[in-house]
Amino acid sequence: MKNSRIRFAGEEAVPPNTAFRLALLILAALSLAFTTFSDQPVLFARPAGWPKPSYDFSRNPQTAAGFRLGRMLFYDPALSRDGSISCASCHSPQSAFTHSDHRVSHGIEGRQGERNAPALVNLAWNTSFHWDGGVNNLEIQAVNPVTHPNEMDFTMDEMVDRLNASRAYRGRFFRAFADSAITGQRVLKALAQFTVSLQSYNAKYDKYLRHEAGGEMSEPELNGLRLFRQHCASCHQEPLFTNNTFANNGLLPDTLLRDRGRYRITAQPDDDYKFRVPTLRNIEFSAPYMHDGRFRYLRQTIQHYTSGTIVPSPTLAPQLRQPVTLSTAEQRDIMLFLFTLTDKEFLDDARFRYQPE
Repeated sequence: MKNSRIRFAGEEAVPPNTAFRLALLILAALSLAFTTFSDQPVLFARPAGWPKPSYDFSRNPQTAAGFRLGRMLFYDPALSRDGSISCASCHSPQSAFTHSDHRVSHGIEGRQGERNAPALVNLAWNTSFHWDGGVNNLEIQAVNPVTHPNEMDFTMDEMVDRLNASRAYRGRFFRAFADSAITGQRVLKALAQFTVSLQSYNAKYDKYLRHEAGGEMSEPELNGLRLFRQHCASCHQEPLFTNNTFANNGLLPDTLLRDRGRYRITAQPDDDYKFRVPTLRNIEFSAPYMHDGRFRYLRQTIQHYTSGTIVPSPTLAPQLRQPVTLSTAEQRDIMLFLFTLTDKEFLDDARFRYQPE
């Protein structure tokens, strides 16, 4: 077989057709390398007119390497004790970064959790996390699912030991933190750099407000917006569609789970059966609904507030103490408006999905 290596100055010239083919191969390789390298991270951007975020970026400045490391960790089942589930198992991009195949989260060995996994979106504005607000810092949030016996059932120390055994991870941590030592704090910071980037602000609703192409609203959608602002917006405040508080929304308590919500954290009677007011962005894709996932369909959620099924109690949200009366057509229009909160650009963004490393 002839030697086909490239010859240098003073050696026999490479035939023109061979040189041309080699040039094409080199260009293709460079193109592939550049495409991989230019997988630009999605760094945080505050939309015009939105409030100042609560997250303190000075404690954990975002970098391209940090974003990619956080994404790698988010999709890696190595963060669970038996290596069977990842963060994305309960927070799938196909379901607006929640899950859709069961009412409550499922952990290793099929263990069943107690609550529906909340959607991960616009977390920079959250003042607390989880349905009961038991965590108040995004950089600590991941500790709960990692260590919960019905979720990932791991310890932070064991997880760190596992990651430190990986040469690939040590290299990733070096690029993100200029130090190859893997610590629990750095794992949490990397995850936060990825999850804080999960921003949704390009739905039809947003384009309507900005008078952009693609934001044209139909009459039923506009009527739904009017009705929403009249009946729903005191809790689901625009533009985040949450007010970052906790409320008792009149659900009949689940007799099996007996979940008392924020009361678990504060032990204050005023917090009994109060749960975090969730964002409604991308709600079209984030079923099932409520803290226990009891409603499979969005129309059931709307009907809960309009069909007289609100359960009175001392902690019931004041907004729900008077009946909300809506016709079937009005309920439909509210639902049509809620569909305008679907941000396809966010949901389809490949940069938020699993990337082979």
